[in-house]
Amino acid sequence: MKKTLVIMAAGLGSRFGGKEGAKQVTPVDSLGQMIIDYSVFDACRAGFEKVVYVIKPESLDAFHEGVGGRWEKSIEVAYAFQTPESYLPEGFKVPEGRVKPWGTGHAALCAENEVPDGFVCINADDFYGREAYERAARFLDGESDPCLNAMVGYRLRNTMTPNGSVARGVCETDEDGFLTGITERTKISQMGADAVFTENDRDFYPLSGDSIVSLNFWIFKKGVFAELKKGFHAFLENELGENPLKKEYYLPSLPQRLISEGKARFRVLPTREKWFGLTYQADVEKTRRGIQQLKDAGAYPNDLFAASALPERSGK
Repeated sequence: MKKTLVIMAAGLGSRFGGKEGAKQVTPVDSLGQMIIDYSVFDACRAGFEKVVYVIKPESLDAFHEGVGGRWEKSIEVAYAFQTPESYLPEGFKVPEGRVKPWGTGHAALCAENEVPDGFVCINADDFYGREAYERAARFLDGESDPCLNAMVGYRLRNTMTPNGSVARGVCETDEDGFLTGITERTKISQMGADAVFTENDRDFYPLSGDSIVSLNFWIFKKGVFAELKKGFHAFLENELGENPLKKEYYLPSLPQRLISEGKARFRVLPTREKWFGLTYQADVEKTRRGIQQLKDAGAYPNDLFAASALPERSGK
């Protein structure tokens, strides 16, 4: 199986087009390397052979120079373009005044023509940790059932920031470790080793720090694209009317639907990796310290692009 990493980077790509200082392109170490660089590095080490960046077409040149082109010696690099017109059903038009992207489910769908086989789909601005990619690679290499997919599940306490609330998909699993449901909690706040969440900013409910949550690290088989397309068309027909200028088609809605319809299963691959992200400006220093600690422990080289850090890819 040719393993592919799909990185949803349309937002990041637009910032490369001239918006300095945006959090997604903030350097997280002394050499100016970004979170997205660590994602590709970890994927290369885990045996992934291709990376597909989903970006806006107008960002291609700047994005290739700033990110993608630097990895071509180590992994096959391709680009897929997310536009408002992509995968629209016949006869459907983009609502007048709509400028917001269609969301992460649509971003994943836009990678279809560049994905040859099983793949991992991630956010561009989340640091997932080496173990996540290793577990994903073993799953793709070892599971041939086309209806069996997976996700990497994180301990909630390892995904929090002291600088404000976060949004996480709180997972429910059965006794065999298969996903049975995800509840999106958009305002989760740290409370010691645990957390609380609210839906109305008045009532707060406890959440165990050991809760398994999704950070949009999904592991799919190729056949999922047909279901992504079906789900996107259903979203446009049934949900867009609620807010045609801002409503989005989110990637986690796909596993939820496939599970409820009995069309697919999702194994939860737990990890104790610690998430780093730049949700708030105050998170930058914490992220830099965390990555430096990993380097000091030998988990990463100082320079991800050093000749000795990664082997050159074969078949160039």
